[in-house]
Amino acid sequence: VRGRHLSAREVTQAHLDRLAAVNPAINAVVQEFPDEALMQAQALDDRIAKGVDPGPLAGVPVTIKVNVDQKGYATTNGLKLQRNLVAERDSPVVANLRRAGAVIVGRTNTPAFSMRWFTKNDLHGQTLNPRNAALTPGGSSGGAAAAVAAGICAIGHGTDIAGSIRYPAYACGLHGLRPTLGRIPARNASAPDRLIGAQLMAVSGPIARSIADIRLGLHAMAAPDRDDPWWVPAPLEGDTITRRAALSVAPDGMNVDPEVTAALYRAADALRGAGWQVDEVDGPSMRPAAAINAQLWMAESRYAAKLIAEENDADANFVFARMTEDSPEMDLPALMAALQARVGVMRDWQDFLHTYPVLICPSSGMLPFEQQLDVRSEADFDAVMEAQLIQRALPAVGLPGLAVATGMAGGAPVGVQLIGDRFREDVLLAAGEDIEAACGMPQVERL
Repeated sequence: VRGRHLSAREVTQAHLDRLAAVNPAINAVVQEFPDEALMQAQALDDRIAKGVDPGPLAGVPVTIKVNVDQKGYATTNGLKLQRNLVAERDSPVVANLRRAGAVIVGRTNTPAFSMRWFTKNDLHGQTLNPRNAALTPGGSSGGAAAAVAAGICAIGHGTDIAGSIRYPAYACGLHGLRPTLGRIPARNASAPDRLIGAQLMAVSGPIARSIADIRLGLHAMAAPDRDDPWWVPAPLEGDTITRRAALSVAPDGMNVDPEVTAALYRAADALRGAGWQVDEVDGPSMRPAAAINAQLWMAESRYAAKLIAEENDADANFVFARMTEDSPEMDLPALMAALQARVGVMRDWQDFLHTYPVLICPSSGMLPFEQQLDVRSEADFDAVMEAQLIQRALPAVGLPGLAVATGMAGGAPVGVQLIGDRFREDVLLAAGEDIEAACGMPQVERL
């Protein structure tokens, strides 16, 4: 587009055509505005014709998750209660994508309250996985991942407080980056500021079919914005990368499917083949961080208990009941103790990542779940929670994590997760590129 080999309008129209062709079957995009998208594209073409720099994402089609403000559209978060909560201004991440020249082609589905690793709600319906409709597309950014896998967009915006970027990327056979807390600015002006749990753990990030596109998406999204006091002016490229990684196949003794284990060893071999030193060692325990995540997240969610009851989404009711049962209500001393414990856990991770700048570990202990597995029974819910141990742990310590696709295991996508030090997404992306080179780049699913 920048070189005028194609116009932004042509690229946008091609993706809108793809959306019209495949979205009815998968329900990834739940808010559409084709005329506005074409107007965005035409404005970009006009800038290019005048010699104005179109930005690093010139003409790249992107989607935005419906739990983030986009001017003129409802920030539904998958809720009937918020179907008329129309944003009056863009969130910082949306504004940054626009400034980078991206063209927004639609808004993607999320579960009610963005509270599951499955994507279904009473307002927008259920999203299907383009790779295999019997499997979850992940959640809560399941619509974003499904849209990328189906070729509706090149980069899908997602959010992550307990795996909501990394798991949908894994489930749909893609790459997805949860950046360091403070890397990408965030704020929804349509709602009050979030409480301390979400302030410390919730981030936005990109889902894409190539590590190169993840890097571009990160650079665009991470531009500064005064609306977010947590944003940190850290460089996107750090010092020389030490090519040393740790491999932890079954952290904390968690059960890991044989196909996931095979993917982990394949990724480790890919890094060794690219010149990395990879040692199979135990990393810091995941369970203390996962417990802190649950405490802080549920402490916030209890403030929404009245809304959850009023929305009365059956799946959200079941999940909320199970999660609050496992995380008793916190009083002030318990909250202070959790925040105190968090610092010690962060210190353990910082020490470990000084020796091993990358940890290779499972995205999930299981291959992508069957649709609606978490609400079939309490036992199934507990099995899902255990398989997602690492998804739950990472946000509590504010570290970046990268889901890297390694291919298919029968009819299910499979991949690995890379964890790195704060503000060293560049290290994760370097390792991810070497794994991608050995395992192949994820392709659009030809629905």
